Amino acid sequence: MQSILVTGGAGFIGSNFVRYILQNYPDLTVVNLDKLTYAGNLENLRDVEDNPNYHFVKGDICNQELVEYVVRKFNVDVVVNFAAESHVDRSILGSEVFMRTNVIGTQVLLEVAKKYEIEKFIQISTDEVYGSLGPTGKFTEDMPLSPNSPYAASKASADLLCRAYFKTFGVPIIITRCSNNFGPYQFPEKLIPLMIINALNDKPLPVYGDGENVRDWIYVLDHCRAIDFVIQRGKPGEIYNIGASNEWRNIDIVKLILKKLNKPESLIKFVKDRPGHDRRYAMDWTKIKRELGWEPIFSFEEAITETINWYIQNEDWWKKVISGEYQNYYQLWYGERLKN
Repeated sequence: MQSILVTGGAGFIGSNFVRYILQNYPDLTVVNLDKLTYAGNLENLRDVEDNPNYHFVKGDICNQELVEYVVRKFNVDVVVNFAAESHVDRSILGSEVFMRTNVIGTQVLLEVAKKYEIEKFIQISTDEVYGSLGPTGKFTEDMPLSPNSPYAASKASADLLCRAYFKTFGVPIIITRCSNNFGPYQFPEKLIPLMIINALNDKPLPVYGDGENVRDWIYVLDHCRAIDFVIQRGKPGEIYNIGASNEWRNIDIVKLILKKLNKPESLIKFVKDRPGHDRRYAMDWTKIKRELGWEPIFSFEEAITETINWYIQNEDWWKKVISGEYQNYYQLWYGERLKN
């Protein structure tokens, strides 16, 4: 592997992955192709801008001519596709852009991978494609897909396209499905940064429904390490679940953040639940540990403390992010809920 194309590399997980690769593989060329939608932020990678092995290209993965140009110019061997519309709430407000980016964009990348005989194509998927669990059990790689939101349906569709390109054309795809990520540079519409920032500003912390929804949390750097293991050791055609066995109820996460910030629980505001809200996710990551030797190395307590401290220390970053278009979205989605 000499050159890696990271699509969506200016987003939360993508930017952490770009930085991880540059730090751990100093001889590798990293090309970041990002459309810079609302969640793409070049400030996430300001510290690597001058790295001679890092190249940024602004563009849309749906533009096949551009994708082909990038692959040719940089002699790309490996594609890691983070590029996606990824917020469930936004997919409920309008799903068209999710279908375009997450489905058509993936199809374009697969076509280019086929044409230029890419060595490995890593499709970054999500645990949400499996649907919702009851109070027990965990998602395994062989479970049927049962998405419950437009976002999850678009990611499941992309996964099936990847499977088809592997079976029909032999494109060496590998699908990873990860549990909920948290860490630095996460866009403030997601649960953990939203709660941290609202608490710091003494604003209400909107919690859906009864707050009993359960998610399995992983620190973003453990996810980046897992993707690295998949690139190095993963088998084409396979699916690997990635998780850290950190199941938390949403309300408990919120209370933990308030406790660490010495803020009162009176800031919690229960709001109307979102439609189709999955009750519980939990990942069985036995396969990636058994076959590739990966396991998480960050404890949840260590990682959540580090994440909270990062948002405290990087106020300038998130103040810029939550201005303008994001504020409009925040009011559109939460405005009426917070009045109730």
